[in-house]
Amino acid sequence: MNSFVKAAGVGCISLGLWCSTALAQDSWWKTAAQPYQGATIRGISESTPASKYVEQVLGPKFTEETGIKVEFEATSWDQMYDKAIKDMEANTGIYDFVYIEQDIVYTYLARNFLVDITKSLADNAKIASPDFKPENFTTFLNYFKDPKSGDVMGVPMEAFIKPYLYRKDLFEDPAILKAYKDSTGADLKPATTHEEYTQIAKFFTEYGADKELWGTTVQASSSHPAAFYEFFESVAPTFGVYNWGIDGTTFAATEANGGQMNSAAAKKALNYWVDLLKYAPPESTSSTWDEVAGTFAAGRAAQGLVYGENAAWIATDESKSTVVGKVGVALPPVEAGVMEAAAAGKGYIGYYDGGAFGIPHSSKNKEASLLFLQYIGQASVQTDWALAGSRIVMNSTYDDPKIVEQDKKMNGYYTLMRDDGKLFAGAPPFPFHSQVLQVVAPFIYKAIVGEIKPDDALDQAAAAAEAELVKLGYRK
Repeated sequence: MNSFVKAAGVGCISLGLWCSTALAQDSWWKTAAQPYQGATIRGISESTPASKYVEQVLGPKFTEETGIKVEFEATSWDQMYDKAIKDMEANTGIYDFVYIEQDIVYTYLARNFLVDITKSLADNAKIASPDFKPENFTTFLNYFKDPKSGDVMGVPMEAFIKPYLYRKDLFEDPAILKAYKDSTGADLKPATTHEEYTQIAKFFTEYGADKELWGTTVQASSSHPAAFYEFFESVAPTFGVYNWGIDGTTFAATEANGGQMNSAAAKKALNYWVDLLKYAPPESTSSTWDEVAGTFAAGRAAQGLVYGENAAWIATDESKSTVVGKVGVALPPVEAGVMEAAAAGKGYIGYYDGGAFGIPHSSKNKEASLLFLQYIGQASVQTDWALAGSRIVMNSTYDDPKIVEQDKKMNGYYTLMRDDGKLFAGAPPFPFHSQVLQVVAPFIYKAIVGEIKPDDALDQAAAAAEAELVKLGYRK
């Protein structure tokens, strides 16, 4: 008996059922993977904290347990989509699993790009892991089910909300509290309205004029879809404009035809957002989600809307962040009635983001890939993954002691996501997602750089969106 087995035996005596179960799991993976020994599966994803954990930890662990090699390409958001879509369109089979962001899944389903995971496992019971249980996932899994059959088409690998982050050290500093009160007549606290948010942004920009400190982040790259997403998925909903302002039944975008894209509420939202650039760091007009996270971590903004996938490292990693221990978390500011509408399920206050791994129909290693997707869909791998990437896809992860401890360091981010995640929503179920983005985004870019007024930008954007939907056959 070698030393490992002896150690395992001692562990089984001391840990009882848990250890025997763990050994059984190892045996199941080895047995199930036997026909695919030596195979190589290739995947592609955006280079996010959660994806890097797959590349650096889960992939190698899977290879160790199964003998199936995982080659994982973590690249830019743009390159990920370009490479994955071209591969699936050409049916070349370069990739065996691909990242499916929540907002693109309906396009993939409409084009029959994805393998039906539920059906595949039912048809091949030998590779259906007893530890892969869809019921263990949060309701975020529902975004990756076929709306017609209810079958699972992707295994969630990250999920997070986009909260309002603020600098606790600034918001709780007695001298700053007094200065803010003297200047505005109000008490300094996280904003609950857009007027309060703007007032705070203005104050800190003036206060930080000689400190490399500005009042807010703004994800307003003037040449990247990140700006489209921040406005339509994070800002517009806080003004009561949902689903990009497009009617889900008639597919109207213009207010004249029943849409909301150029409604008074939408125009108020875009004017508010563009106006915030006066109180944002100069890099804001070239900032995507990555740069916004970097700006906040560098201590250059007092507050901002920041994707939750970055919350953990900003709040806890001293090697990357200068604001460790100084990060507060709150819900985004909203217009009157919006919070109540969200609580009643009639609206939402921001974006519930994330993604899953799915298997393209063009994959040449579907069975081996199904094993890998189940492997990352086990409850046992979720905790350390969540610690590394601020992502939670299973309800049980919230109660893990490690997560509870990290939640304290993050000033309640996980608690906020668990308790108030229902107030956020994913992107609308539009199979025409990318086409509408392409025709609308240029008008948002023009508003950012001041080429056209926000009101005119939305009038033109709504008309362009509607024309595209007519062209695509969705709107008659």
